[in-house]
Amino acid sequence: MLRLLLPTLLISATPALAQEAAQPDTGFIFTTFMFLVSGMLVFWMAAGFAMLEAGLVRSKNVTMQLTKNIALFSIAAIAYYAIGYGVMYPGDAWLIDGVFGTFAPAVLEPVGLEGATPDLAYASVGSDFFFQLMFCATTASIVSGAMAERVKLWPFLAFVTVLVALIYPIEASWKWGGGFLDGLGFQDFAGSTLVHSAGGWAALTGAIILGPRIGKYKAGRVHPMPGSALALAALGTFILWMGWFGFNGGSQLAMNDAANVADIGRIFANTNAAAAGGAVAVLLLTQLLYKKPDLTMILNGALAGLVAITAEPLTPGLGQATLIGAVGGVIVVFTVPLLDRLQIDDVVGAIPVHLFAGIWGTLAVVLTNPGATLMAQLTGIVVIGVFVTLASTAVWLILRATVGLRVDEEAEINGLDVSELGMEAWPEFAKG
Repeated sequence: MLRLLLPTLLISATPALAQEAAQPDTGFIFTTFMFLVSGMLVFWMAAGFAMLEAGLVRSKNVTMQLTKNIALFSIAAIAYYAIGYGVMYPGDAWLIDGVFGTFAPAVLEPVGLEGATPDLAYASVGSDFFFQLMFCATTASIVSGAMAERVKLWPFLAFVTVLVALIYPIEASWKWGGGFLDGLGFQDFAGSTLVHSAGGWAALTGAIILGPRIGKYKAGRVHPMPGSALALAALGTFILWMGWFGFNGGSQLAMNDAANVADIGRIFANTNAAAAGGAVAVLLLTQLLYKKPDLTMILNGALAGLVAITAEPLTPGLGQATLIGAVGGVIVVFTVPLLDRLQIDDVVGAIPVHLFAGIWGTLAVVLTNPGATLMAQLTGIVVIGVFVTLASTAVWLILRATVGLRVDEEAEINGLDVSELGMEAWPEFAKG
């Protein structure tokens, strides 16, 4: 009888034994998987930025925007590997403690973890690097749209290289790398300030130094320059909305137990609620102010809601998240014309969406997160704003003084697609 029962006992025991043997790796495996999937979602945001910008620039500049977007992402991948990742996450190797990390390229685990002793409480280095790279590239994408239709390709890419290799990693290390802002208690869950406002400050300084497009402001009046394809802009917005689930959800940084998985679900729901709140707020407000809803404003309202909730997508309830996003949308409606009054030409509305809504979202953390203080949040906003503004201004001015930033008047009038690249995105149609 025992001989007959023994195979059954072994079969029934094997899954339990296998589960027990695999248990130490489970958290490592699931968190690594989460980083990879979330990173792919954030990578998809690069397509969203490309489509959004292609839709909001005039047809004669579409190819340039697409070129800039694929080039900046590729440059970010290399520069962040070679310099940025080590600067942002120096561990114990700070060159200036809590302020400036070390220059060291990212190094992956050996194939199959052979001879390695991974931190089973976290995730693989490769997945972490991949996920963090996507945030770095997002910061650069923000700058592209604001300076569209008049900036030269190569000086712009030179600025991007400095931004992704040094400027972004330095300021992000102050919080996410364990730097001095982290010690002060500054809270920024997924980067309303570290990513979005930083990109917004870089875009603002660039747009001011570059100047507005020819004909945008005449005799004290703003002359609208409609984009080439609102369908592309709407598609880009939905892609960005989708990618944001990885942006915020992956920033939980762990999927190793039921509590973390539940929190990720909460983050997804709050992220979506904030986007909806921003879109609906703008839909209603533009109807009230302009007697007709404004699609471009509505698209940016949804994005502003996403930016606003990014600083703290975990602790709010759904109603609070919706209101935080709605305020972000309202900010867009009032800051877009403010920039026009100041004659700061932001082609796609990147500065209102990423800079102003990012500041609001970082301040709003104190409304739902009891661990946040207004002083710490203000300190982080001001410190990062001053640093990115000064660093970006210096790089922009150096580029303008050496190789030049802006295309000549003839090239701008004819369009950058033909003058800079020699190809058109819509060759069958007349130039817009």
